[in-house]
Amino acid sequence: MSGEVSYHAGRVAEESVARTYQQMGCSISAVRWRGPAGEIDLIARDKGTVVFVEVKKSRSHARAAEALSGRQMARIYASASGYLADEPTGQDTDSRFDVALVDASGRIVILQNAFAA
Repeated sequence: MSGEVSYHAGRVAEESVARTYQQMGCSISAVRWRGPAGEIDLIARDKGTVVFVEVKKSRSHARAAEALSGRQMARIYASASGYLADEPTGQDTDSRFDVALVDASGRIVILQNAFAA
């Protein structure tokens, strides 16, 4: 896949995941939020919980899951810390880290609290 095609496929996947979160009753706070350590694909609010979402798209859900590295998780944690600094309760804000896997047919699997596993 060329870089431009991959970029657009990623954007479509992120938009689909955002709609899925909205259908689950969440509000979307930010898309492609830039933090001190890098970008967070999606930030949602699930009642009082801030949800940081990493979107991974690949041929299969398994391949998408394999694409998430420990280094990426550390980067997301660092950026999330920057986001939480602006919340009224700061680092004590209820939060979780989800991974949304999108396969080639556009099916979405959401792994809630995935970084805790």
